[in-house]
Amino acid sequence: MIASFSGDEVAALTTGESFFAAPGERVCPACGERRLRTYVNAPENARRPTLVSYVWCAGCRKFVGTRARHPDGLVFSDPLAALTAGERRELERSLVGFLAHLDRLWDDGVLPQTFAA
Repeated sequence: MIASFSGDEVAALTTGESFFAAPGERVCPACGERRLRTYVNAPENARRPTLVSYVWCAGCRKFVGTRARHPDGLVFSDPLAALTAGERRELERSLVGFLAHLDRLWDDGVLPQTFAA
């Protein structure tokens, strides 16, 4: 079961160093465990440069997703970039399954992503 972060918890996520500058695990504002993870991607079919962010805790299973303008010049690794559109849709069909897949990538050392400006 995935729950949403509260408004105060989301606000806490925006404090401190940027995930782009320090992409490793963080302390979760909900449960206090160092299991907070993030994954971002830039959908190819977006009308304008868009960055989709997924932030979740592998401990308490809280989650928030956001869409924002893709910052100019930001490049990053994406271990899911090689998937076809159909494979990507199938993976994202279930948020629980998608986050479980991302957790496996974290546990296998494929994530966190690397970022450069």
